[in-house]
Amino acid sequence: MEDISLRVMTRELCRELYSGWENDPAIYMDMDKFAPYRYDEAAVDRYFDARQEPSRVLFAIMRDGKPIGELQLKGIDRESRECTLSIHMQNDAVKGRGYGTIAEKLALKYAFDTLGMTAVNADTVLKNTRSQHVLEKVGFKYLEEKDGFKYYRFTH
Repeated sequence: MEDISLRVMTRELCRELYSGWENDPAIYMDMDKFAPYRYDEAAVDRYFDARQEPSRVLFAIMRDGKPIGELQLKGIDRESRECTLSIHMQNDAVKGRGYGTIAEKLALKYAFDTLGMTAVNADTVLKNTRSQHVLEKVGFKYLEEKDGFKYYRFTH
C-alpha cells in the first residue's frame, strides 16, 4: 500500500493539488452550478488565504510525497470541543482506493489527540453515496437527513 499521510497545507501544496484537480459532479446538488475545473493560480491562492484562520486546519492528503486531496477540520470550537470534517479528493484516479478512508482516520486521531475534540461532525450531499460509505466505514454515525444533506457524527 502506498504511503498515505496528512501534511498541513502550504500554498505550494495547494497549487500542486489544484493543478491536477477535477470537479466531481457527485458533490453538486444543483447541476446547473457544475462546471469543469480550470486551474487559476490567483484563485487557488485566494482559496488558500481564505482558509488561514484559527478555527480551521487545512491538510493536504499526501500519497508518496504528492498531494492527492485536501482534508479540513473546520468550525473548531474549543469550548464545545467539536469540529467538522470536510474531505475532497483530487480526481477519479485517486478515488475508490481507500486513500480517503486512511485520511479520515488520521484526521480523527489528530482531532482527538492533538486538538482535544470530543466530537467530529460531517455532512454530505444526498447523492454523494461514496462519501457516505466512507464516513460510515470509518465509524461516523448517521444523524439525520435535512435540506438535501445527510449529517454524521463521530464521538470519542
